[in-house]
Amino acid sequence: MSVTIYHNPRCSKSRQTLALLEGKGVKPQIVLYLDNPPSVSELTAIVAKLGVGARGIIRTGEAAYKELGLGDISKPDAVVIKAMVDNPILIERPIVVNGAKAAIGRPPEAVLSVL
Repeated sequence: MSVTIYHNPRCSKSRQTLALLEGKGVKPQIVLYLDNPPSVSELTAIVAKLGVGARGIIRTGEAAYKELGLGDISKPDAVVIKAMVDNPILIERPIVVNGAKAAIGRPPEAVLSVL
């Protein structure tokens, strides 16, 4: 099983999700996405695996969300994804990917569905 977690160690939900995975014997590849954001194509693939659309993984409470005018729902997913790649703080966390499946760890137990 090749599991990847897009992780922010400063986030309690992200730490809880990582601990949950490790408690289940899973040793995920850890991507510190704030330091190494996914590319546009990688994030597009993650969004497709989640099945939620780009707006389903954007953090609307971040200053960059308002500064970039991302509340404008007429902006296409491609624009939203590019904004998240350029400003990775906008990406909801944590995201766990396992093959063709992905889940957001909110709550952390939600990621169990992709194992």
